Amino acid sequence: MPKKFIEKFMPDPHSIREHKHLRIFGSLLHNPNLWALNRKSAPGAFAVGLFCAWTPIPFQMIMAAALAIFFNVNLPLSVALVWLTNPFTMPFLFYAAYWLGTKLLNQPIGEFTFELSWQWLEHSLSTIGPPFLLGCLVLGFTSSIISYFIIKQLWRFSVVNRWKRRK
Repeated sequence: MPKKFIEKFMPDPHSIREHKHLRIFGSLLHNPNLWALNRKSAPGAFAVGLFCAWTPIPFQMIMAAALAIFFNVNLPLSVALVWLTNPFTMPFLFYAAYWLGTKLLNQPIGEFTFELSWQWLEHSLSTIGPPFLLGCLVLGFTSSIISYFIIKQLWRFSVVNRWKRRK
């Protein structure tokens, strides 16, 4: 994977360090390995970012940052990939997770209507919650594993091509 191509889309390290929700990590953000983009940090960052993108919780960026710090992978890339699930893509991706969960649990796809109330939320967590969460977990693990190996191979392919051009 060309390093310059990825760097074009990465956020500025200073803006990440100063982000209001990520300041809780304090001096941990000063580790230079979190900002390095290399053949080891990029695949791990893709795995962390895509796994966190499938988690149906608020503040996915904080979870991605914590996992990037824990696994010592590229932090800006991990945090940026969380935005795969945004307000436009979330309904489609989370419906796909629900659909997969119903197939894995051998349940019929239930009809539901959205209502902004605690009663609806409690009822939905007991009916559509288990297949939805299972689908999110499976898709999160699957996309993180697949992306890890694809980025690793693309990076290797890029390096081999550069070596061949030098000869």
